[in-house]
Amino acid sequence: MRLFYFPIAPNPTRVRLYLAEKAQAGTRIELAEELVDLRAGAQRAPEHLARNPLGKLPVLELAPGAFLTESLAIVEYLEELHPEPPLIGATPEERAHVRELERICELAVLQPIARILHGTKSPLGLPPAPEVAAHARAALPDGLRVLEARLADGRPFLAGAAVSIADCTLAAGFQFARFGGVELPGGLPELARWDRAFRARPSAQRVLVA
Repeated sequence: MRLFYFPIAPNPTRVRLYLAEKAQAGTRIELAEELVDLRAGAQRAPEHLARNPLGKLPVLELAPGAFLTESLAIVEYLEELHPEPPLIGATPEERAHVRELERICELAVLQPIARILHGTKSPLGLPPAPEVAAHARAALPDGLRVLEARLADGRPFLAGAAVSIADCTLAAGFQFARFGGVELPGGLPELARWDRAFRARPSAQRVLVA
C-alpha cells in the first residue's frame, strides 16, 4: 500500500497521525508514503487525477489501479485490517461515541478553520471569500465549546482514557490553524490542556510540522 499526502494539509495529517498512534501503541502498519506537492499544483497533474479525479489528498493506493480517496474511509479500512489497539472504540457504544466526536471535530472545527484560512489567505491561491470566512469564524466557537465540555471531567483524550481518531482529526485541524495564523477563541482551558499534551506525544511530534 502507498499513501499519497502533503504534510500540512489536514486530511492527510489526520491519517498520518492515526498511523503514528498505531505505531506508538505497537502496531506498525507498513505502507509507503509519497509526497504530492500541493503548492506546486501536483494534485492537478494527470497522474494524480488518475488516482483521484477530484484532485485531493490523501489517497491510499491498495493495489495498482485501486484507490481510496477519503481520509475517514482510509482510516476505517486500516482499522478493519489492524483492529488492535482500537482507535475507534472496542464496543458498539464506544465506536458510536468516537465516530460522533470525530464528526464534531471535522465538521464543527476542522472545516470552519479551513474555510477561514482559504477564504482569507489561501495557501493554494484560492480567491478570497470574505463572507464564507466570516460565517465560518462565527460558527467555530460552537464546536470548540462542545469539545471543551467533553474534556471538562479531566479526561486525557476526547473519548476518554485512550487516544482515538477524534484526537487525530482535532490535532490536524489545530495544526492547520497554527500554520495559517487562524486565531482560535480564548477561554478554553481544557482544549488548551489537551492540545499541549497531544502535541507532546512522540507520535504527534513525528507528524506535526506546525
